[in-house]
Amino acid sequence: MPKLGNTVDECIVARWCKRTGDAVAAGDVVAEIETDKATFEVTAPVGGTLLATYFEEGALVPVFTKLFVIGEPGEVVEGRREESAASPAISQAPMKAEPVPVRPVKPVVAARSGAFSPRARRFAREHNFRPDAVNGSGPGGRVLEQDLRQLFDSGSAVSKVRERIARRMRESLASTAQYTLHGSADASGLVAVRARLKNDPRWSAVNVNDLVTFCAIEALLEVPSLNAEFADGRIRQHAEVHLGFACDTPRGLLVPVVKSADSLCLDELSARMKDLAAQAVAGTILPDDLAGATFTISNLGALGIEWFTPLLNPPQVAILGVGAIQLKPARRDGRIEFLDTIGLSLTCDHQVIDGAPGARFLQVVTRHIENVESLCGV
Repeated sequence: MPKLGNTVDECIVARWCKRTGDAVAAGDVVAEIETDKATFEVTAPVGGTLLATYFEEGALVPVFTKLFVIGEPGEVVEGRREESAASPAISQAPMKAEPVPVRPVKPVVAARSGAFSPRARRFAREHNFRPDAVNGSGPGGRVLEQDLRQLFDSGSAVSKVRERIARRMRESLASTAQYTLHGSADASGLVAVRARLKNDPRWSAVNVNDLVTFCAIEALLEVPSLNAEFADGRIRQHAEVHLGFACDTPRGLLVPVVKSADSLCLDELSARMKDLAAQAVAGTILPDDLAGATFTISNLGALGIEWFTPLLNPPQVAILGVGAIQLKPARRDGRIEFLDTIGLSLTCDHQVIDGAPGARFLQVVTRHIENVESLCGV
């Protein structure tokens, strides 16, 4: 079992793509495994015959534990598993060839891979969708892509990633004292800067979300009390900003993390966010790139949402929600003017951040947004 980053200690065997006795070539996908964030493929390091698999689908397996053996037909595999790379949690005593007991996990595969058509297998992999049961409409009961698509669209099954997201949200609400402050900022500068940058080859990829994120990072440097974590009764304030940003993917909500985001200039920040978002959507992002955030931003403005209540990602103590840009009336020098405004929603943990400090941070973010051109130097 590969170690997919420093934060991963165990993975689920989601699906065996090859069965005992199958011929495999180097590079063939032998199994799919899941972390709590994404799905990955384990490929054959050499060609030969799959002689043994040591865990059932759905088993939770420590990293560095041997998953399978490839060799020549008829080769004896007895006693091979203890040769796997050592881990402090794995005994070095002689072991039998049958599977090691592991903590039980509900199986996540509807049927053996042979019961799925190739297009159905691809749909299941791309959508991380493996229902407990599905009736196949193909010859011999084979599951077709349309069978999975209909079940997926009906919402009658919940993916493992979806279950984990729900569990984290419940834990977030149960372990924190959350409150949300709503405000807005004059977005005229954002609109003007974006219009100018899109015609410059260097800056054309920079969008409004990148500009707001850059402003929020600068605000965290000015008000570092929100760039913190609260765990085991202790507050840990961070000097560097490791910026998490909510990303909608086919597998559910993921939060990629831009490490040391405060050290990046605007175009570097924009490029890094887009690269991580693309990996998250494709399902290739590494677990280490989904961990370690000290502050998170969630932007629903593209969906027309003006204000909302973002939920904290403990142990973080704050998260900023960004809404849509809307034309609204405002009083200026005794006159009513219509201005482009952007909605901002800040959720804090009252155990660490009181209302007034939270409001002051929102004021700083607003000030930076309204002076974005001079702040970014573009």
